[in-house]
Amino acid sequence: MANGTIVKTEDLTKIYQMGAVSVEALRNVSLEFYEGEYIAIMGPSGCGKSTLLCLLGCLDRPTKGRYYLGGEDVSELDDDALSTIRGSRIGFIFQSYNLIQQLTVLENIEVPLYYQGCPERETREIAEELAVLVGLGDRLGHKPFELSGGQQQRVAIARSLVNDPLIILGDEPTGNLDSSSGAEIMVIFDELHRQGKTVIMVTHDQEIAGRAKRIIRLRDGQVDHDVHN
Repeated sequence: MANGTIVKTEDLTKIYQMGAVSVEALRNVSLEFYEGEYIAIMGPSGCGKSTLLCLLGCLDRPTKGRYYLGGEDVSELDDDALSTIRGSRIGFIFQSYNLIQQLTVLENIEVPLYYQGCPERETREIAEELAVLVGLGDRLGHKPFELSGGQQQRVAIARSLVNDPLIILGDEPTGNLDSSSGAEIMVIFDELHRQGKTVIMVTHDQEIAGRAKRIIRLRDGQVDHDVHN
């Protein structure tokens, strides 16, 4: 793998079996992403964006092809191994936030560290620092239902950073937000890029994608365009 390559796919293909019908969601996708890149993945509905993000996030395995994350071939790992990688090397930010409603802001941020067996005091310190980083230092004891959509997404961003992941994946991270809240979230994404994080996001919004430094467009499960801004 090239120096600085953090993600590499070779002929990545995903076929879903729908009864007697085979649906080829991704076809022979070969890509390299480098450390510190800021990437937007775009394309029409059904083009394979979500499938690609699921594979990059180790939420699913390819039907064929290889996927290397941080130099490790993760294409055929079992569920337990994939779960470990998701918990330690990948940060997820979802459109619907995916927060635990019964937990506070601080506790939601701490969840990944809890599963990693991190000492309680260290967990608390890291979570507090990240809450401050995303502008929620005064909301630590609040539950998700007491927060705006933008604030909930800030919690999700803090949670995605808690394990200092190799890559941060955003699935339509502003999709449920009004334009003002969405712009505030993208300022945080921009800052993560400036700090050297590798950010990969799926978006249908051209303006949001325009903030990334590289835009990949998919069509019919294949890479249609791959351009640097």
